[in-house]
Amino acid sequence: MSTCATVSQQLHEPLSATAPTATTWLLLEQPGPWGPKALTSSHLDPGLGRLLERAAQGTGVRVALIRRPGRHADCRTPSVRHVYAAHTVPGNVWLHSAMTVDPERLLGLDFAALGRGDHRSFGTVLGGRPHTGDPLALVCTNGRRDRCCALLGRPLAAALAATGVRGAWEATHLGGHRFSPTLLVLPYGYAYGRAEAHTVMDALHGVREGRVVLEGCRGRTAWERPGQAAELAVRTAFGEDRADALTVVGTENLDADGAAPRWEVTVAHTDGRRWHVTVEQGAAVPPRPESCGATVLGAPAHMDVTAVCELTVARSAPARWEPDM
Repeated sequence: MSTCATVSQQLHEPLSATAPTATTWLLLEQPGPWGPKALTSSHLDPGLGRLLERAAQGTGVRVALIRRPGRHADCRTPSVRHVYAAHTVPGNVWLHSAMTVDPERLLGLDFAALGRGDHRSFGTVLGGRPHTGDPLALVCTNGRRDRCCALLGRPLAAALAATGVRGAWEATHLGGHRFSPTLLVLPYGYAYGRAEAHTVMDALHGVREGRVVLEGCRGRTAWERPGQAAELAVRTAFGEDRADALTVVGTENLDADGAAPRWEVTVAHTDGRRWHVTVEQGAAVPPRPESCGATVLGAPAHMDVTAVCELTVARSAPARWEPDM
């Protein structure tokens, strides 16, 4: 059976710079089935889902539903739910958790502040505290949005749970169905594609040590796609795996003559080094299905790094992130 994921892999479509974009992730536990647009087509009240979408718009916050791997029975009775918020921008990385029986309380959050990295409303409104458990491994399993996410994502989520990964959750849309199974690791916010259990275990081990694993990495969700491409290119070129060592500090659009989109991205290291990275946008050929539900073939955009120029030298060593205890 041919799927968008098998075609993408056969065509060797690159994973770099395909991650979804969000400075902050807000995750709400919602058991039961999920429809194509889970916030408004699940057992969560659709009116609440629309209000959450509206509240998050333009703030940098992305709202997703999560559930534990396995059977998804939902008796529609009030139950205590997990809620997580994670900010992914280097220098202010945090992951907080809370419990609630009333999801409508999320509407009291200051979404703009959360997007900027201010977690105070999460504590005030939900009683949230720094998360002291394992890092989170979120596997997209929303088969109603794309069948690849169910066919490939659910077995991966189940395998992680079976091996004792306590931070494993099924999640709604993480973008890029054709890269299934897709994965998001929090708190750092690195996304992965075509993930296998060993890759996930390596990535989670890396988080505990303050490192990012580059195998299968789609990029850090804190950055737009040109920034994702530039950061991964610097990591690859200079062997930097410390998760918070690099920051995208500027992106200049060089597309002044109407040619193909092109950017100069400035990447800074905590030791003082800086790089200018030239990124160009291209279109994938030949055309391919961008999802299993697509009725026409597409030519998805990809980011090509054409130059990496180091500007300054090192001055000091960076610190690593550690979870609050």
